[in-house]
Amino acid sequence: MIRGTVLSLLLVLAFASCAAQLVPPPSAQSILDTALQQAHVSDRTVFVIFHASWCGWCHKLDAYLNTPAVKPVIDANFIVIHIDVMERGAKKDSLENPGGMEMLKRWGGEKSGVPFYVFLNLKGTKIGDSNVMPDQQNIGYPGSEEEITAFGDLLKKTAPHMTGTELATILARLRKPS
Repeated sequence: MIRGTVLSLLLVLAFASCAAQLVPPPSAQSILDTALQQAHVSDRTVFVIFHASWCGWCHKLDAYLNTPAVKPVIDANFIVIHIDVMERGAKKDSLENPGGMEMLKRWGGEKSGVPFYVFLNLKGTKIGDSNVMPDQQNIGYPGSEEEITAFGDLLKKTAPHMTGTELATILARLRKPS
């Protein structure tokens, strides 16, 4: 009896896993539309992060944005969304958000690598992006002092309600060795 129950449970889990993989990822536009609606309600800037599952710097940026010191400040000032792009092989269909590459190109990130990010006002107009390094290079994950300073300037420009103390908290965490 127990064997039959365990076998049934395993079959259900395997089927659910396969079925979940058949569901295509949402379109980049639908993700953006939802974020813009949330931004209107909360008067926050939309922070669009283009990333890929294979990108180590993308994972590092996400981990940083979710640290206990940083997450509340980011959440108070931004609606953060992720658009999956540049996937390879089978992951292209199962992970990449349809329309994401077109969106990335529209906002000038097609040659920037990932993570690439843009900031949008409540109307969906781009007010900043991560191509702020010399020669319009992408910050990506802000690891060097020059990148951290540029990231801080970008946050100041795009988060009108962020306080100086909040910005200092975010930048201090970037400067702290992991």
